[in-house]
Amino acid sequence: MVNKLHSLLLAFYGDDFTGSTDAMEMLALQGYRTVLFLDPPDPEELRLNYPDVDCIGIAGISRSLPTEELEAELAPIFERLLNYNPTVIHYKICSTFDSTPELGSIGRVLDIGKRYFPQKQITPVLAGAPPLARYTVFGQHFAAVSDVIHRLDRHPIMSVHPATPMDEADLRVHLSKQTDRSIGLMSVLELEGNDKEVWERFSQKQDSILLFDSLNQTDTTASGKLLWKLAQTTAPLFIVGSSGVEYALAKAWDLIPELNRRSPNYPNDNKVSSEAAPLLVLSGSASEITRKQIEVAVREGFVSIQLPIEELLHPASGEAELHNLLNTAETILAEGRDLILYTAKGPHDPSIVETKARLKSLGISKDKSGQLLGQLLGRIMKGIATRNGTRRFVVAGGDTSGYATRELGVTALEIAAPISPGAPLNICYSSDSTVNGIELALKGGQLGQEDYFVRVKQESL
Repeated sequence: MVNKLHSLLLAFYGDDFTGSTDAMEMLALQGYRTVLFLDPPDPEELRLNYPDVDCIGIAGISRSLPTEELEAELAPIFERLLNYNPTVIHYKICSTFDSTPELGSIGRVLDIGKRYFPQKQITPVLAGAPPLARYTVFGQHFAAVSDVIHRLDRHPIMSVHPATPMDEADLRVHLSKQTDRSIGLMSVLELEGNDKEVWERFSQKQDSILLFDSLNQTDTTASGKLLWKLAQTTAPLFIVGSSGVEYALAKAWDLIPELNRRSPNYPNDNKVSSEAAPLLVLSGSASEITRKQIEVAVREGFVSIQLPIEELLHPASGEAELHNLLNTAETILAEGRDLILYTAKGPHDPSIVETKARLKSLGISKDKSGQLLGQLLGRIMKGIATRNGTRRFVVAGGDTSGYATRELGVTALEIAAPISPGAPLNICYSSDSTVNGIELALKGGQLGQEDYFVRVKQESL
């Protein structure tokens, strides 16, 4: 059995960048120190530089990968996670469960995980995350938009997602299109009662994969206690799920005196600047939610400029355009004004079609354009930080955030302050002194209040 007092409680791999910060935040806000790395750290580096962390995460990209590329991405990650000797290994997915047999297949991940973590028991799957208004009830998944809860196949955004449209709310049916393994359910009714009763119901399950319902704190805590008990006989226990996994397990840890390492001041120990200088927002998100956030910020005095993406990515004009853009941004920020640089305002912005067509004419594929865009935003951040010392940034867009943060030169992140569930303000760690200590908020397209950018601007501890 793993010695819980001297080992990691949990190590996770996030299938996209903003989803990884979501999992980090879920643990940190419950008092468990968590550091998110962009690349798997060496175990010795972890021991020397982060001796007191409870949990670690690795920010990944697998949600955007074709299914045939998942093995190459995940095999070395799973091997490294095993080397950290955690009690639980969590493959963190989006709480809207978006995936297809061809793209970011969760079923394929479960199959790969079965080979690396050949636990005798079933592989648990927990998709719900009540703090994020994501619920699973009798296998059916629900998610809220503007406080209105929708069944997933009727969700106004996820049901028409351009890459992974969710046309099935029963997650067992959805998963059955991605794996041949049997899929069972631990329902909200089976999670009722005392711990012994819940464990006996669980012990009768014979399926290879077991989906857990998640409606509220009570049943989610019951799941957490059950999963932690299971981990005592199957360490490391491999779990697939949303940040609801972190939420559930932390609730279970709180009930175990020797595991409850909650710091009364964490994460507030990580002080952010008390007087925030002008904020630079870089948006690679075309979601309707981000569009509203831009509009609210502009009403509050932010300056907004649409990025000339095709010129910035053009081999002939790119460097000159970037130089001009940095000059303009530097001038605006030096005047004390907050700035938003965005690629599009909402999914119906006509520039989206035009930009895609022009990039295609340059030989830049749809898949490659997302990476290039993220790297471009990272170069803009680095340029502004170097030129005028701006220390607080926001990047909007799940896949964009990962590429941008890597291009910036960040090694790891730790939460500094909560702003909106799943989209906290973070402190950056880097060997580059210009980057080390930068305050960076990373926001997925579907996350954040309408005044999210304003809240990031105003945050101080």
